[in-house]
Amino acid sequence: MSFIVESRPSDSPVVETVMHGHTAGGGLAIRPAESHWHLVLVTVNGVTQLRVVGPHTTAGELQYIEGIELLWIKLKLGTFMPHLPTTDFRDTETILPDAASNSFWLKGSAWQFPDYENADTFVDRLVRDEILIVDPVVNAVLQGQLSAEDIASRTLRYRFARATGLSQKHIQQVERAQRAAALLRHGISILNAVDELGYYDQPHLTRSLKRWVGHTPAQLLGVAL
Repeated sequence: MSFIVESRPSDSPVVETVMHGHTAGGGLAIRPAESHWHLVLVTVNGVTQLRVVGPHTTAGELQYIEGIELLWIKLKLGTFMPHLPTTDFRDTETILPDAASNSFWLKGSAWQFPDYENADTFVDRLVRDEILIVDPVVNAVLQGQLSAEDIASRTLRYRFARATGLSQKHIQQVERAQRAAALLRHGISILNAVDELGYYDQPHLTRSLKRWVGHTPAQLLGVAL
């Protein structure tokens, strides 16, 4: 598969990154597990759709065809649509209904499709209309700014499930595997990655990477060579 992409940070407080690209060829790609929600604009043969893409709970394969144009809006953890049940969106892509050739329906209103330049403004409008909201507790806990002891465990489980569709532990495991993969791609040895990220041993690291990233440590080190 050949995929050409560009990305940029976002000025929006609820957007992690904005990416735009197209497929120059077809084939298979490994898709790692993903805790973040995305809004993805897909254009194939001149037909455009906006998809709500929920978290992917494990790594898997994606098949692409040539000529797909994509715009990804990666939302920050804790950002969600309160009128949509988050647990129904795990491992799925939901196509929002078309309103016209350049717009779609969302919560009873027609919205213009965003583009790479105005994606931040588009998301900020969704926040202003309370279609997107943020649970600050989720990010505060994950960043260590709020201790799990500061909030009742049942309340914490509810807020993570409502805002992300995942548990706190699941998200932390995925993030640790992503950090391990980044270290290995930069040439850090397997044993150093095990030690730095607190894995029990090399088999523990291998299982984690295969489950969450879709590659073994040896494969990731091969990328760096």
